[in-house]
Amino acid sequence: MSELLSKSAITRRRFLALACSAGACIAAPTLWGAPASPLKYEIKSGDTLSEIAQNYGVTVSQLKRANRLTSDRIFAGQTLTIPGAVSSNVLAPVIQATRNLKINRSRWRYIVAHHSAIEQGNAAIYGAAHKRRGMENGLAYHFVIGNGIDSGDGEIEVGPRWRQQLRGGHVRDSRVNDVGIGICLVGNFENHAPTARQRASLIQLVNYLRDNCVDPRFTFTVHKWVDGANHTVCPGKHFPYREMSALYRA
Repeated sequence: MSELLSKSAITRRRFLALACSAGACIAAPTLWGAPASPLKYEIKSGDTLSEIAQNYGVTVSQLKRANRLTSDRIFAGQTLTIPGAVSSNVLAPVIQATRNLKINRSRWRYIVAHHSAIEQGNAAIYGAAHKRRGMENGLAYHFVIGNGIDSGDGEIEVGPRWRQQLRGGHVRDSRVNDVGIGICLVGNFENHAPTARQRASLIQLVNYLRDNCVDPRFTFTVHKWVDGANHTVCPGKHFPYREMSALYRA
């Protein structure tokens, strides 16, 4: 995670105290917990059930049961239903926040994924911490995707930088900050994979941005590919690199 307090200096209690002292505490959206809608995945050449299951944080048995498969054989072009999908309303806050914005699609040329490197937090909490570190515009990212602790599992929170169409503060490379949309998934993916709902929300969010907000030739990338692995491991070794690269040719 870029521009956030060190893990040793952060606790959930301290983050909440910082956020509330800054007047940043917000209630969870009332739409959370709406009925789930299934996520679909189109099988690519070389995919295996075990890899797909690992990428989405489910088991092979769950995949087979959800798709009525009697064996592990799958074929390119086949569509799988991924169990444990996100809320059907997951994009509602994004669509609502974006509806009246003047989006310059040619400006946004990167979508950059991050992990928070800690298990607690949400947009308000991280935003308060970033302001305390001297970031005038607060939250370094444009969007935060929760893990079920301080916001809903797979919940997409819209940050002030997106609402105001401001440059990001999420990588060292200023050129990418100028034209790159930052998405942070809450969790430490050096230790575990994102939840199935986080993965599904990330795909839905990137698809929405791709179709409505960014340059058609945009690049999907991750923090360490921008700033270099010698600087950061973000978004962690358990991030679904292969899946996202296949989807967006990263």
